Amino acid sequence: MNIPAPGRGIADIGVTGMAVMGSNLARNLAHKGFKVAIHNRTATKTQAVMASHGSEGEFFPCESMADFVASLSVPRVAIIMVKAGAATDAVIDELADLMEPGDIIVDCGNANYHDTRRREEAIRARGLHFVGAGVSGGEEGALKGPSIMPGGTEDSYRRLGPMFEKISAHVDGVPCCTHVGPDGAGHFVKMVHNGIEYSDMQLIAEAYDLMRKALGMSAPEIGKVFEEWNKTELGSYLIEITADVLQHVDPDTGKPLVDVILDRASQKGTGAWTVQNAAELGVPVTGIAEATFARSLSGGLAQREAARDMLEAHTIDTPLDDSTAFIEAIRQALYASKMVAYSQGFELIRSASAEYGWNVDMGAMARIWRGGCIIRAVFLNRITEAFERDARLPLLLADPYFAGEASNAVQSWRWVVSYAALNGIPVPAFASSLSYYDGVRAENLPANLIQGQRDFFGAHTYLRTDKPGIYHTLWSGDRSQEKQG
Repeated sequence: MNIPAPGRGIADIGVTGMAVMGSNLARNLAHKGFKVAIHNRTATKTQAVMASHGSEGEFFPCESMADFVASLSVPRVAIIMVKAGAATDAVIDELADLMEPGDIIVDCGNANYHDTRRREEAIRARGLHFVGAGVSGGEEGALKGPSIMPGGTEDSYRRLGPMFEKISAHVDGVPCCTHVGPDGAGHFVKMVHNGIEYSDMQLIAEAYDLMRKALGMSAPEIGKVFEEWNKTELGSYLIEITADVLQHVDPDTGKPLVDVILDRASQKGTGAWTVQNAAELGVPVTGIAEATFARSLSGGLAQREAARDMLEAHTIDTPLDDSTAFIEAIRQALYASKMVAYSQGFELIRSASAEYGWNVDMGAMARIWRGGCIIRAVFLNRITEAFERDARLPLLLADPYFAGEASNAVQSWRWVVSYAALNGIPVPAFASSLSYYDGVRAENLPANLIQGQRDFFGAHTYLRTDKPGIYHTLWSGDRSQEKQG
């Protein structure tokens, strides 16, 4: 099949990159009444999309990038949905060479926000707009309504906003899309979203593992528990699909599918980006970090095999007389640890917003995550309410609602973590989240000793609790104290 000549200056918006996410996003736009130009480097993919879905809306298939750009109405909007990295840069450059001042290039793929900031600066110098937009919801979300997190200029959002808001998911009539902030803000927020997703999934997996190993429950039985949990404040997309996955039967063996899946979890890098950028900004995203490292640990099959042969457990068998009570304790530990993950994630967004002058609306971020995205959950409404009560809330966990919920859960949380430790069941995300909770609420931390050590070996100085100034002790001399500032 030959691609017909495209319309000239007719399409409202264009999408280049016709893999599943790109084609589904284009179809979503067409379903909502927009005229959509579509393009792919390999024309056969464009042809395939037209053959399968061409009747779903008004599409303008284009064989060349020049025809693609020519088909767009002014100011032109072109969405890129290609592989991250060099491929994205190549497509951006090709588009920019064909576009005119005021036109808009939108990267809707996962991209490191540093790359987005670099690209935005370069494209702005050419008189064009560049928008890094996070899109969450997977293939189904792209087609039926994702959560969309666009960065870029306010001018670009005035052109993009009506289209993106229309195709996004809606909750209570409110679109799950808003202008996040300038340059890389959109991709940064999407990165944090993915980091929270890593944590959420690891916490759910630890809850499953505890029921399996501590209580001897089968996968379908645990699936039923998650079904019930989905009716509580834990109600969310991830809890819902967990119940489904655990109760699914493998057609080849008749066993629960989860029992025949290799216990090695993959990752595409956004979790690691979150941890790296948190370290750069000095924000302790410990729950997200442990979830990311847990995936790395799962992939070290040779190391795990060697450890099994050599490392003794020396566990202390602790009987569980009331399995129902322990299941409820696991639920409480999951809920409390989930609160920590979101609190840390929002603190990371706040820190980056201050660093780069993005002025991100924290409550709005929770609001646009309520639908369409992977971490959509009932309790996101509570986060929105917390930031509506106090837009400058220094810590989500310190909001009266979340502080009360954490207080109600903490005894169960401690029981679960201590039981797991005594019985040799790894719960890195549960344990690190509890440790963060105790750390952030502590009146004193042992960092005073660390600062003393740093001053001893590196003359890094220290502050005192009893008087102002910066001090250094002459450790290798007479050990007298000097005021240095």
